[in-house]
Amino acid sequence: MFPETIETDRLVLDRLTMEHLFECYEHASVDAPHIEEITRHLNWSPHRSLNETRTFIERQQEVWEDGEGATYVVYPQETEANAGEFGGTTGLGIDWKRRVGTLGLWLRKPLWGRGYSGERADALLELAFERLDLDLVTVSHHPDNDSSQRAIRKYVEAHGGRREGQLRNHLATQDGTVMDVVRYSIAQSEYRNH
Repeated sequence: MFPETIETDRLVLDRLTMEHLFECYEHASVDAPHIEEITRHLNWSPHRSLNETRTFIERQQEVWEDGEGATYVVYPQETEANAGEFGGTTGLGIDWKRRVGTLGLWLRKPLWGRGYSGERADALLELAFERLDLDLVTVSHHPDNDSSQRAIRKYVEAHGGRREGQLRNHLATQDGTVMDVVRYSIAQSEYRNH
């Protein structure tokens, strides 16, 4: 249902599998550089053990096999700085009953500010609307995450979408706290008219 690999001009999105276990743990663990800054506005906490990363990957593989979503490792292309290095993960979760996809992304700090968020979003929106024929794609960010807000607003508006508003107490984090999110959406009709 989902492509194993998606290539863009500057990125390679490779299906997350157990082959990525050690590099994923290296960059998502409590000891990873800048991990507190990276996860400050996310709903997951840095991994405390290799087993925690293994469990995460197993869950993502189940979601893939059930057709409920696709998670990819982000790698910069050969022409980019940090070429071939593990850059983070991205994905498209799917609610088939509502025909809605949800985008997600986290990147290592050296890849911030390069426009990669929009580039991988373009590829995942194409997957959602052209291949999977979904009606709507949503994406959200923590209200205090200004960098994500700028990146998301840019690519959402470029595809005809819009900011829906702030949803209060919408997302439970791994540690049990609940946070607000700012949500955006792009309808298939908006995507096709841009």
